[in-house]
Amino acid sequence: MTGGSGFVGAALIRRLAADGWTVRALARSPEAETKVREAGAEAVRGDLLDAGALERGARGADVAFHSAARLGDFGPWKEFRRVNVDGTKAVIAACRAAGVQRLVHVGTEAALMHGQPLVAVDEHYPLALRSRAPYSATKAAAEAAVIEANGNGLETVVVRPRFVWGAGDTTLLPILVDMARSGRLRWIGGGRQLTSTTHVDNTVEGLVLAAERGTPGNAYFVTDGSPVVFREFVSALLATQGVQAPEGEVPLWAARAVARVSETAWRLLPLPGEPPVASFAVWASGLEATIDDAKAREQLGYRPVVTRDHGLTALQASAVL
Repeated sequence: MTGGSGFVGAALIRRLAADGWTVRALARSPEAETKVREAGAEAVRGDLLDAGALERGARGADVAFHSAARLGDFGPWKEFRRVNVDGTKAVIAACRAAGVQRLVHVGTEAALMHGQPLVAVDEHYPLALRSRAPYSATKAAAEAAVIEANGNGLETVVVRPRFVWGAGDTTLLPILVDMARSGRLRWIGGGRQLTSTTHVDNTVEGLVLAAERGTPGNAYFVTDGSPVVFREFVSALLATQGVQAPEGEVPLWAARAVARVSETAWRLLPLPGEPPVASFAVWASGLEATIDDAKAREQLGYRPVVTRDHGLTALQASAVL
């Protein structure tokens, strides 16, 4: 496994270990080694582009899970490509060299985004290979590489969650809490659009089912079920942390304009840090993103294992602890 010290990766290790799997996980730092060991995996020290480490980790494995990725709304294209595209191709090569039978790739609905709403989309919707958001474009390219690699002894499958959340979140929720507490969080376009979500345990369920039953060369969306109103759900997430959701709103057109101007300035000058708002953040939080997961339900037998209500209760309990 790659990305085993991250939010999804660590949850996946815990699930696999509980199910009796023997897991090895790539770890690029002492801190990552500690995290994957605590989750229940053997740590293999190395970077995502360290071919030797990848092959050592993959040797003798039946299944590889690729969860590592460069996240973010904005940043150097070179770094996004290095991690998300080159890193994925390195994982594919290592799987082939080690004789791994199946590779399960953690995808995302963001790989479809280029500034448009996603309304009840399924797996036929095209990848946004030319998106101007580096995360979207490079995750799209990574997924394309994984699907193209299917065959000649290697089976590849992609699982796409949307808006992964739950106890142990070290990425999205801390950012939302910090923005709300600092007064920087605003509802783009009012925040009343619909969104699909995927609890981390439901994400893991999809990944395990894809490893066991996924049709090679296919992608699968997994969600919590029916969509919810974005503003209401994010407000509920914040409430589990004892944070009151803001009331301030920003028109969608204004957020788009600020993002385009800011990104241009930050790339041309360049300026330190990141722009106040990036296009990807506007798309992800200001536009509808509803997903049809019927394919996973029909072909994998996927069903959510955690409801939103139970997930929110557990998240609140973990915050108290």
